[in-house]
Amino acid sequence: MIFRRFVLVLVLVGGFWYLINHSRPTNNAMLPSGSPPSSLHLTEAHAAPEYDSEELNNISVYKKALPTVVNITSSAVAFDFFYGAVPQRGQGSGFILNKEGQILTNYHVIANAQKLEVNTYDKHTYKARIIATDPHHDLALLQITAPNLTPSVLADSQNLVVGQKVYAIGNPFGLSGTMTTGIISAKRSIQGPSGDLIDNAIQTDAAINPGNSGGPLLNSRGEVIGITSLIATNPNQSVDQNAGIGFAIPIDTAKAVLGDIERYGHVRRPSLGIKSYPIGPDLADQMGLAADYGVLILRVLPGGPAERAGLHGGNQTAYLGNMQIYLGGDLIVGIDGRQVTSTQDIDEIMDHHQVGDVITVTYLRGRRKLTTRVTLGDAGERTA
Repeated sequence: MIFRRFVLVLVLVGGFWYLINHSRPTNNAMLPSGSPPSSLHLTEAHAAPEYDSEELNNISVYKKALPTVVNITSSAVAFDFFYGAVPQRGQGSGFILNKEGQILTNYHVIANAQKLEVNTYDKHTYKARIIATDPHHDLALLQITAPNLTPSVLADSQNLVVGQKVYAIGNPFGLSGTMTTGIISAKRSIQGPSGDLIDNAIQTDAAINPGNSGGPLLNSRGEVIGITSLIATNPNQSVDQNAGIGFAIPIDTAKAVLGDIERYGHVRRPSLGIKSYPIGPDLADQMGLAADYGVLILRVLPGGPAERAGLHGGNQTAYLGNMQIYLGGDLIVGIDGRQVTSTQDIDEIMDHHQVGDVITVTYLRGRRKLTTRVTLGDAGERTA
């Protein structure tokens, strides 16, 4: 009896094993998903890809401009609350001006840097030194020693029009050789990183992100029309990134700066030689001024342009909050027939003049309205 049960169990197990190991699906639809098909047919192009005229121009601009664009890495050491050394690194872009190795970039890219390195498009790295800077226009000129450099071609920015196509090449987020496209959205005056006014800045919707700063903004011929510098960001974002509004310094501004550096070894910024404060209706009423707008002269630089022209600074100490000012000085209300309501107005006027130019200043001294001619000096000079 026991033997029969044993044989029956053995037969059942043997039959189950046979069914498992000898049953195979005959329909291809029952194949497991990982099984390879018996054949796989692909349709491939038999000719080289064709590009439309816009794509061909994009490719042409990129090939022409890429060898001129560099990646700039700045290194510095800061100190934390406990005076511990904290290494800091920053990245930006720039472009080659000539075969001698001079490179133009933004001042804020290299500000406070203790070490600078430049990486060219062919993956070579060179040490860089600063030749000159212009924080007012957010520009800096660097020097490297390297062979076989390809210089950029500089256009002019005077006749740019809204709607014109532009290209930006740089190193956003360290991604070297990145090109984006867009149009000129507007031309407007903006406040630069230092707080100074940059006149006729080029607004564009070409994607500009951190790391693009200092790189070229190009026209459809691959010529430089501006230096990408600023982006408008969403204050609710923790990381600055493109929001479709970027700004570039016009190349004509850079040419003027480079001209000063070549002739004088530094940037000569025209100046009245004054320290001043903008006046609005409320302050004018409190101070008893004869006009409710203008720029009040707090101090004149001894021996400077304003003092030589007979303009007066203040002689009475007062405070606006915690800031010390001087009352009793002349109130500038116009320059060359243009109304002056702020220090930015004066900055913008200075951008259209050079050191040595003569301007006509309209001002109030007490209740009297007067004019005087001022020969502009160099803001970098400190006359005693």
